[in-house]
Amino acid sequence: MKKGIITALIIIVVLGVIAWVLDGNKKKNDAQTALVAQGSGAISVRIATVKKEPVDLDFTANGNFAPIKELNFLSENAGRVNKIFVEEGDRVHKGQVLARIDAEIINTDRETAQATLDNAIRDEARYASSFATGGVTQQQLDQAKLATRNARLRLQSSARKVSDANIKSPIDGIVNKKYIEVGAFVTAQGTQLFELVDVSKLKLNVNVNENQVANLNIGDKVQIKSNVFPGDNYSGKITFIAAKADNTLNFPVEIEVENNHKNTIKAGMYGTAVFRFPAQAPTITIPRGSFVGSVSSNQVFVLENGNTAKIRKVIAGRIINDNVEIVDGLKEGETVIISGQINLIDGSPVAPIK
Repeated sequence: MKKGIITALIIIVVLGVIAWVLDGNKKKNDAQTALVAQGSGAISVRIATVKKEPVDLDFTANGNFAPIKELNFLSENAGRVNKIFVEEGDRVHKGQVLARIDAEIINTDRETAQATLDNAIRDEARYASSFATGGVTQQQLDQAKLATRNARLRLQSSARKVSDANIKSPIDGIVNKKYIEVGAFVTAQGTQLFELVDVSKLKLNVNVNENQVANLNIGDKVQIKSNVFPGDNYSGKITFIAAKADNTLNFPVEIEVENNHKNTIKAGMYGTAVFRFPAQAPTITIPRGSFVGSVSSNQVFVLENGNTAKIRKVIAGRIINDNVEIVDGLKEGETVIISGQINLIDGSPVAPIK
């Protein structure tokens, strides 16, 4: 019984302390509110003087180097590999023989096709002679001619297979990977043989935003820096600009890079594209945060008479980094409010923060 009374007293004391603290805070807030009410009621804002400044459109973008050409070379004929003439890392030229497939079966097919063609030619000659004397019909002669034509096509196909027994490189490049060994059997469905890459030129793939892509054109020259070889300057040329933004609202841009320095860049390395533009005439720009809501609203607050916020309709131009170009609506020397607009309406009294 006595223990319950003590617990109840403790609870009463705690509740009393909480009520006392809350009452003190209320009095303090009421005092601050009264102090504000006695003042001017002006809203604190930050301001900036409108002036013309040079526009710097230069920017950089990072990306990865990729080969100008890359090919996973597949087999076209079935057979057993009996010779390989290259190793990984070897430089090869277009048309160079990389490996050879056992052509015994392929040669047999070609010889059979040749014999079939010879026989068809003889048959066609006999039918033509008989047709002249009325021994066969026109239809029989036409069928003989068709058989000759089909036999000639089969021979051409067989000859092509014989030629393809010598596996030749379709591009200039480097053997990056070799997937076969002597004795391996490859199929006509496309066994992977070699991975060939051409790094005489590279592609640097970068992403740029909507404001940056507006200043780019196919064929523009670009300075390229390699993270691995910072002392070398490489030259590049824009060869592709995406017509549609990706899921991050950026535009993929492809730059062809001459890889002709002593320090050869390898595909997969990081690089930086340096986009430089001619000097621009000074123009009026204001911080992006100056707009009411967003840039698309085309509304800002200007300071009038030193203590009044007046809303102003402007025409926004280019977005340059964190600033926005103003085409019309502001003049040099005017003062624009750059923060605190959320609390303002047209004609609100303000107190600029020094």
